[in-house]
Amino acid sequence: MNEALLANNLDIVSAGVPPALTMWDRTKGDVKLVAALGSLPNYLITTNPNVRTLKDLSEKDRIAVPAAGVGFQSRTLQIEAAKLFGADNFQKLDQISISLPHPDATAALIAGGTEVNSHFSSAPFYYQALQGNKAVHKVISSYEILGGPATFNVLYTSTAFHDQNPKTYAAFYAALREAANWINTNKQGAAETFIRQQGSKLSPKLVLDIINDPENDFTIIPQNTFVYAAELHKLGVLKRGAGSWKDYFFPEAHGENGS
Repeated sequence: MNEALLANNLDIVSAGVPPALTMWDRTKGDVKLVAALGSLPNYLITTNPNVRTLKDLSEKDRIAVPAAGVGFQSRTLQIEAAKLFGADNFQKLDQISISLPHPDATAALIAGGTEVNSHFSSAPFYYQALQGNKAVHKVISSYEILGGPATFNVLYTSTAFHDQNPKTYAAFYAALREAANWINTNKQGAAETFIRQQGSKLSPKLVLDIINDPENDFTIIPQNTFVYAAELHKLGVLKRGAGSWKDYFFPEAHGENGS
């Protein structure tokens, strides 16, 4: 996806905040963030009854994440690991993490009895796992690690696309805002639209429950993204330092009450 963006085969792409910041960092600011796609927590969940905190995890446990070591989930765990075990050991939990898609990891936890007994999971998957197996419980959420509600996924693009297509960019940004406002004022309709557009087999009730969950905020305003920029810079993951969140977002977002 990132290669396609840099090769001008894609205009705008989406990923978690840490991977987006990595692109900003590696391109020396030629790639910047467009907008947030909502503040939604990720839960670290497990079937191990002895694991109540991250310190309880042992070399026998296995944490499923979509992209071990580099994805949103792993970077979030690295920030917390640095607090718990020291900056030199920020990758401690990477040693027991494995790359596995969310659906496969969810199925493993619901079934039980597999090597994978833990999963840093996003919606709707942690909802399904918690409902599907009574042994599954939450250990910690990304909100707890980051100090409050925080952006999960963002959109980002190249400075060239932004500068060369001002009308398209402005229309796209306005449409994002309109969509977010519509979701928040038409939650039933949003649930129905999601199921129809995705051909989803999720129950309408579950989708509506997710939209209504007060932890989930469908907004284009970035929240707590600077925690990633600051902490990952301290750990050496990001070479470039940022003075504020506005350094890596395009100006159209600067009028928002972001962070």
